[in-house]
Amino acid sequence: MFAVLSHLSAQHRAFLMQFATFVGVGLTAAAGHFTTLALLVESHWAGPVLASLAGFLVGSVISYCLNRRFTFESTRSHAGALPRFATVAGIAFVMTGVLMDILVHRLGLYYLLAQAITTGLVMIWTFSAYRIWAFAHKTGAREAAK
Repeated sequence: MFAVLSHLSAQHRAFLMQFATFVGVGLTAAAGHFTTLALLVESHWAGPVLASLAGFLVGSVISYCLNRRFTFESTRSHAGALPRFATVAGIAFVMTGVLMDILVHRLGLYYLLAQAITTGLVMIWTFSAYRIWAFAHKTGAREAAK
């Protein structure tokens, strides 16, 4: 069993490292998101859904900067990557609003627990879409840089 796991981890090391970096960046972005969410809700400036969406915007700025540089080491220019990032983030923004509404208003979950669940679900979408499309390397860009 250990040999199989060892072989799989060696075979997929680059992917696992990229995903681990994505999780680290995600935790940093989530800290900005959750801080904004909690500040807005606890100060009574916004309800949980609106505050979550405001936090999403804060987390998105952090996510773009760090993921572009560290997770995906993108060879796309900002002009090429930013619109793609914004498209993926826009879909994730809608997912966040819908999931938070369902979890908080319809299922009655505490807003921070709802946000934790939402973050996990949205993370699956964003990692996949950023990796495959938004920050995907332009064909031949890596070889030209060497």
